[in-house]
Amino acid sequence: MTRNVSQSGKSRKMRRMIVDRGIDVVLMTFSLLMLLPLVFLVSNGFKTPQEMLAWPPTIIPANPTVDNFAAVLQDTPLLRWILNSILFAVLSTLAILATSSIAGYILAKFRYRSLNVVFALILATAIVPFEVYMIPLYFQAQSLGILNSLWGLLLGYLVMSFGIFLIRQNVIHSIPDELIEAARIDGAGELWIFFRIVLPLLRGALGALGVLAFFQAWTAFAWPMIVATNREAYTIEVGLALFQTGFTVDLGRLSAASALVLIPSITLFVILRRNFVQGVASTGLKE
Repeated sequence: MTRNVSQSGKSRKMRRMIVDRGIDVVLMTFSLLMLLPLVFLVSNGFKTPQEMLAWPPTIIPANPTVDNFAAVLQDTPLLRWILNSILFAVLSTLAILATSSIAGYILAKFRYRSLNVVFALILATAIVPFEVYMIPLYFQAQSLGILNSLWGLLLGYLVMSFGIFLIRQNVIHSIPDELIEAARIDGAGELWIFFRIVLPLLRGALGALGVLAFFQAWTAFAWPMIVATNREAYTIEVGLALFQTGFTVDLGRLSAASALVLIPSITLFVILRRNFVQGVASTGLKE
């Protein structure tokens, strides 16, 4: 009897191990398939035009060259576009973190009926596509005289309704009312409570929101395209579109420029990876 139970336990453990290995293989396969386009993108930047059109395509270039990178850096203001995108993304991220943390904290911890209406309106804006109010916003930027400037780019990316919702939910679930009341009883002001208690406890959620906000601005295309008509004011997403004309695509230069553009975004994700995973995971578990 004991022997049968032992054999049954071993066979169950063996089946479990086979299932786990099968899941690992499937996940690894999908991961490699998702990384393959990025690998080809970087590889194409080092290929000659003849090798790029050869079939079957190769991952490692036979005759690697940096001509595509040199041509991109010489013929286009690529570094200027990257700088514009970095400034736009960083300032937009800071603005979204500030507005989301303040609004999320107020909506979560202050008991006023009018705040429920405000929160409902904020949620309602989340289902309205940006393209719906993009044109009125353009005329607003034109009347303010901020077209072709960083402030014009920022006008549409100062507030994120999802960010306010994310911070509100984290404040409700991770900061007890008793903690804030105890601070008030000890004589702490609202600003002291916000900066010394609330913000430190929201580091994970703010890290996750920061990554989302940065990539939202970094990959924005439609709004920068209509606000920035001067070539020097382009962001990198708009600048990359210049490599494609109505009839041809300069694949080598486009691949080289795209490979260079990957560096800042990958660096930021590596730096904030832990906060991003913790923030998203904690939000999902507590919902």
